[in-house]
Amino acid sequence: NPPVNDRKIVTDYFDTVTAVEPPHTKHLKEQSTVPIMPTPENFAPILIGTPDIPAFEEQHLLHFTPDKLEQVRHDIDKTQTTNLTLAVLLSKVVLQADIQAFNSMPKWSYVMFPYDCRKSTGIPTMYSGNLSFSAIAPLESQAVLDGSGKELAQAIKEHCSKTSGEYAKSTIDTIENEIGVLFQAGASLCNSANSSYVGLSNLRYLPLYSIDFGYGGPEILSCDYFVREGMSRIYANKQDGGIDLVMNIKDNLFEYLKTSEELLKYADVIF
Repeated sequence: NPPVNDRKIVTDYFDTVTAVEPPHTKHLKEQSTVPIMPTPENFAPILIGTPDIPAFEEQHLLHFTPDKLEQVRHDIDKTQTTNLTLAVLLSKVVLQADIQAFNSMPKWSYVMFPYDCRKSTGIPTMYSGNLSFSAIAPLESQAVLDGSGKELAQAIKEHCSKTSGEYAKSTIDTIENEIGVLFQAGASLCNSANSSYVGLSNLRYLPLYSIDFGYGGPEILSCDYFVREGMSRIYANKQDGGIDLVMNIKDNLFEYLKTSEELLKYADVIF
């Protein structure tokens, strides 16, 4: 079928859906330190007029061979997907780097997977507009540090499988009506003394269909996901069949990360 760009397809679908608030939205509201504020009227022109997020220039590259990538999955939980177990590894080692860099342990750690809701809703797959949403797992840092990989994988999966149309409708309502939650998301989804953060994504145009997030193969995503601090992007390495992982992470944090024995069991640091 040819692509369709009529936005009415999306609005007609969501008019039939009852919103269900995802757990991460409830969490962000509870953590918010700013007064509750409604989204201003005519918010769309404000968003359109806002300058693009500048590209995050502090990037680093890791390489995982196919054998080491499979070893990550086997060591953490061989019943789970590669992306999920990779997220577990990264959440643990990035938290450890944050603790070293900031000399304290943040209370919360966050894992985020962007997803395309065409796969989990009644919106036709031929719709060509952007339908990327964020599946977020808010985790207590102490549990990330001390818990087993299997326990952490299950916790992330429980949160990040909330990708139905009901959850997507709630996200839209939040964006349109509760701008304070967006401010809190920006304050939380970063690496600081207050939070640890790993975002993990891949691109649909690369041959990564054997790797998925637990709800299907990689889909087209909004490019603004890729310029933010804390995001990691998976690319296929055609030379050995492994993956290259581009990490948007500050240089001072990477100084701790590149010496992590837990990470170096599986990954080669390229730069």
